[in-house]
Amino acid sequence: MTSETQAEAVTERTENDPEELRNLISNARVVLWDFDGPVCRLFAGHTAERVATELVEWLEGRGLRSLLTADERKSPDPQIVLRAVDRRHPGSDLVAELEERLTKEELRAAVSAMPTPYADPLIRTWTAVGSRLAVATNNSPRVVRSYLASRGLTSCFNPHIYGRTQQLNHLKPDPHCLNRALNAMGAAPKAALMIGDTPSDYLAARSAGVPFLGYARNGYKERLLRDAGARWVVDSLWPVLRAVRDQG
Repeated sequence: MTSETQAEAVTERTENDPEELRNLISNARVVLWDFDGPVCRLFAGHTAERVATELVEWLEGRGLRSLLTADERKSPDPQIVLRAVDRRHPGSDLVAELEERLTKEELRAAVSAMPTPYADPLIRTWTAVGSRLAVATNNSPRVVRSYLASRGLTSCFNPHIYGRTQQLNHLKPDPHCLNRALNAMGAAPKAALMIGDTPSDYLAARSAGVPFLGYARNGYKERLLRDAGARWVVDSLWPVLRAVRDQG
């Protein structure tokens, strides 16, 4: 199958109108990227499940097992563990230490992260045609900078990298990091585009008034995005890259 045929297949499967998708992309003067998913698979080699388990074990080793429900202890998502502790002890030293432990694990994961297909050339091409890019993520900004530097992509985003802070109530689906990016770049929400792969990305974009393009690497993620209300979803960044090249 040629790349052109692949692009047509992607459009058909995701039920996007090709012209509407092109308009969505061409109208974007500022592009806000989620990190883990659209840019790379952060935990491709150092699994999120393992990190979540280690955070739970660290809490249990300090006699804090009761801070988590049974479902939270079994969660494969370390962000869920972190948020759960923050809900019960917001802004505490315990949360700060747990967040730092998660950041260190994310930094370890970044070394073996897998680039999302077509993400690197899409980032470079969007920059080349004059769009401005930012990262708006629930991951640590230190991790984003480390990964982008390893791919030679830092200049495409600097200084606009907005990630997790000590104020965990500002994590998506709260639109805080999107609003920070828009304010810093002097951009109107309707002149921007958010690329994300989770319902929380979509909900944050909706709250900020930013058009949203979902990236779903499998059918399960696509269903989650569409059930949340996302209208435009692609399962490859190739048609996006082609549209950006066409406008250049």
